Amino acid sequence: MNRPHLLSRLASAARPTTTLLLRARPLAATTLAGRRLATASTTAAAPAADATDDGPRFPGALNSKYTHGLSFIHQDGVLPTYRVLDKDGRVVDASQDPHVSAEWATKVYKDMVTLNTMDLIMYEAQRQGRISFYMTNYGEEATHMGSAAALHPEDMVLGQYREAGVLLYRGFTLDEFMNQCYSNALDYGKGRQMPVHYGSNKHAFQTISSPLGTQIPQAVGVAYAFKRARKPNVAITYFGEGAASEGDFHAALNMASTTKSPVIFFCRNNGFAISTPVTDQYAGDGIAARGVGYGIATLRVDGNDVFAVYNATRAAREYALANNKPVLIEAMTYRVGHHSTSDDSSAYRSKREVEDWKMRDNPVVRFRKYMEAQGWWDQAKEDTFKKDIRKKVLEAFAKGEKVDKPAVSELFTDVYDVPTPKLKEQERELRELMAMYPQQYSTKGYKQE
Repeated sequence: MNRPHLLSRLASAARPTTTLLLRARPLAATTLAGRRLATASTTAAAPAADATDDGPRFPGALNSKYTHGLSFIHQDGVLPTYRVLDKDGRVVDASQDPHVSAEWATKVYKDMVTLNTMDLIMYEAQRQGRISFYMTNYGEEATHMGSAAALHPEDMVLGQYREAGVLLYRGFTLDEFMNQCYSNALDYGKGRQMPVHYGSNKHAFQTISSPLGTQIPQAVGVAYAFKRARKPNVAITYFGEGAASEGDFHAALNMASTTKSPVIFFCRNNGFAISTPVTDQYAGDGIAARGVGYGIATLRVDGNDVFAVYNATRAAREYALANNKPVLIEAMTYRVGHHSTSDDSSAYRSKREVEDWKMRDNPVVRFRKYMEAQGWWDQAKEDTFKKDIRKKVLEAFAKGEKVDKPAVSELFTDVYDVPTPKLKEQERELRELMAMYPQQYSTKGYKQE
């Protein structure tokens, strides 16, 4: 598969200026190094520097120069958004075409449709009271599949809670998804997590944590460990623009920059932090502008374009490994679904706005148009696959629902290597209550010990 050079020179140097202009332009080199992500200095007119001194040489700004002009520095300009496919599925610039195979494209598209189908069925299942919670991925499918396709299977993924497609692409089965959502005895987490808090050691996918942002600094630690062990792998952490307001985000970027760790920070900027729109979240140029401030190579991409996300993530991975440095990708997209089954987004956005996004810039439809233009997909294949995958999802759903819950004893296993006195006391108290109130503490539907 040919890999295009990537539009990627973004500002990162610090010197006195009257304005800060962030730019990006295609790399001219055709070598692998030339295709790698690179950082370039900001450009702007600066006050006259003191020619009689070679600079202040302060430890905190070694490359700074003295100036006799007092001027605040402001951001001037907006980071561009990299794309490959237009909204009709046409490649805009042939030099950026990744030239994927029909097999590659078909897998990506089928996984997108599979994710949609699973989301529809599981959302309705929660509404029927058959599972306790669910989160859909509508509108963000391209960020999942495009990035997952660019990674090595052993690159560690630390997700937030809306990256089910990454796990699906890596081979997590429908049965495994259902086992987790039903918290049954076959769930790898032994039924201790909320639905959609997936995790799989064999798929190099760390278990999801509900508190926002915890995975971001952890990803830096994973990447640093890879670096120390000289492993040819990166860590990638996914999060929303809302999580970028957490202190863990800033601590992680600073730590990654100073420790020079090969980690990819992948921000899904979908417009809302639950109900808070981006206009109330930040005043600067999104999340990407923050990466530059931490000295991190940064890209902003069209998150509804599978190819743009794929190219960007592939280039970011190459750059991170070649330079032992972090990369920040801001994928611009739109959350079509509610935040979760606990949310009603009609309270803070209009139905017309949502429907407009579904029709105007649907990532699944955009990639389907590309597939059809290549002669790889048609309506007959679409109808057949949708019917088939719906049947498979429903079969996995029915199977997972029938599996017993984990045995009660599983509450106390794998908590500590050696059970503590307190843990033993808690188990004893629970057993006593179960014996005293068998109806209230019925174990029907639980795996028997």
